[in-house]
Amino acid sequence: MPIQAKRVYDPPEPEDGFRLLTMRRWPRGIAKGKVSGWDKRLAPSTELLADVRTGVISWEEYVNRYRWEMVNRPDAIEGVADLRKQVNGETVTIMCGCKDETHCHRTLLKELIEAGP
Repeated sequence: MPIQAKRVYDPPEPEDGFRLLTMRRWPRGIAKGKVSGWDKRLAPSTELLADVRTGVISWEEYVNRYRWEMVNRPDAIEGVADLRKQVNGETVTIMCGCKDETHCHRTLLKELIEAGP
């Protein structure tokens, strides 16, 4: 299953395949042509983002809540199912704007997809 995760601000590379943006809002300074698709369903909820950005919750709590959202929010369930189908046929690079990939939902999403249903 060819799936990668990288920052949307990194330059596109041929091995990226389908470049899928997974953010709620379009990132500043990124031209539409830099991505192949945009799926907001795979992004954390605005409430979850606000809680982690303001320090209301820890990274560990964020991880638990993001994973919960991906298997309980109807739109996220559909988005995850669509992404699983897509990665069976082509290389997909999951992207967002976070600088630190170790504290980013794109890495959690990649792990979720690789783990399978």
